Amino acid sequence: MNQSTLHKVLNDKRLEGAIAGVSVRSARTGAILFNQFGNTRLTPASNMKLLTAAAALHTLGPDYCFTTEICTDGIIHDGELIGNLYLRGKGDPTLLPKDLEKFALELQSLGVRRIQGDLVGDESWFDAQYLSEDMIWSDEHEYYGAQISALTISPNTDYDAGTIMLTILSEGEIGESPEFMIFPKTHYVEVVNLATIVSSKEEGDLRVKRNHGSNTITITGTVSQYAAPEKKWIAVWNPATYALEVFSETLVSYGITLSGNKVLAQTPDHVKTLLTKTSMPLSELLITFMKLSNNGHAEVLIKEMGRLRKGEGSFEAGLEVVKMFLKGEGLNPDNMCLRDGSGISQMNLIQPNELSMLLFKLQNKSWFPTFLNSLPIAGSPERLVGGTLRERFGGTSAENIVFAKTGSLIGVTSLSGYIKKEEPLIFSIMINHFLDEEETEKIEDEIMLVLSGEAL
Repeated sequence: MNQSTLHKVLNDKRLEGAIAGVSVRSARTGAILFNQFGNTRLTPASNMKLLTAAAALHTLGPDYCFTTEICTDGIIHDGELIGNLYLRGKGDPTLLPKDLEKFALELQSLGVRRIQGDLVGDESWFDAQYLSEDMIWSDEHEYYGAQISALTISPNTDYDAGTIMLTILSEGEIGESPEFMIFPKTHYVEVVNLATIVSSKEEGDLRVKRNHGSNTITITGTVSQYAAPEKKWIAVWNPATYALEVFSETLVSYGITLSGNKVLAQTPDHVKTLLTKTSMPLSELLITFMKLSNNGHAEVLIKEMGRLRKGEGSFEAGLEVVKMFLKGEGLNPDNMCLRDGSGISQMNLIQPNELSMLLFKLQNKSWFPTFLNSLPIAGSPERLVGGTLRERFGGTSAENIVFAKTGSLIGVTSLSGYIKKEEPLIFSIMINHFLDEEETEKIEDEIMLVLSGEAL
């Protein structure tokens, strides 16, 4: 590591008015090898997920699974379920529409053709606070700002729970509105299509938003007639009701009729569990969580830790569990500001030296290989290997030796992790208060190249 070159990079005029916190340690001894503003509290963005993932592996364990249950307080007789049917969510962010179809098929195999009672969705495993305290209103419709519920579904295997996938096509006549498809197919959302197909070969200015407090999705702007299909993931309002509605529609499509109402309520104690879906273990969930920087997974893990350790599936309880873990590792959470599990809050504050110290200590954990395997790998093109670093550092000295978590907010970029070389390093970079994201990320890349041994 060339410290003089590193100082030169950090003295770049493009960083005037910004704060660049950099902490570099020996991965073998933990000794600090380079420190600039390492003891200054900075906003980590998605580097917050490093704390969440480590705390979850410690608290829940790599083999931990989520469950979703189908329960009843009635009996099955002559093709009828006489009583209520409960869809009980316990936080699984990987529940897919095909899992609901499997439930419908399994109910058929149990002889159920009609439900003589209510269809009940139960999200009481977590509390009713769907969004972390600092979620800004303009992010609420985005897939990364989806509401957190114990009962929720994902449209595909990225597992963006609480979202619906909208595909916009360029098919149709110029001047008309483009065709679109939603998945899963459901009446839960209404799509208002105000977009227009244009003849230009240039990219259109398509915009998709969900109106606040509703499930009306509005498409505006233009779509080139030459454009490929464009996919958008939109967060729904009230994911538990969404999951319940999709399940209801699935049951009907499989010939199971409903006579009662669809309601959200807590499952009573005396019910019988008919069916259970078990998620992948945490060790596998961490791949999509960390490689793709899935905010929803982070907040689900926060609430799940709170539920299991504090008896309360809330942000507050879960963050207390994270602080307990950090304290147990010899860090000082009282010297941090921890507001969520994903890092979407601009109020999160961590010292780069504290984060690099945590990364050093994690190397002694039995589950460290699982943690390391979840990190994006620089320049590796496969989506679930390189993750958010798959298009960075290709063909450089950092390629395939940097295992690190990215982070990005307005005015914030971060990168923290491990460099696997002859003299292995641990690093945490947090740059705050800049105006030009593209230029600042270039500086971050230059820092990484110096740390990886490349001459600039």
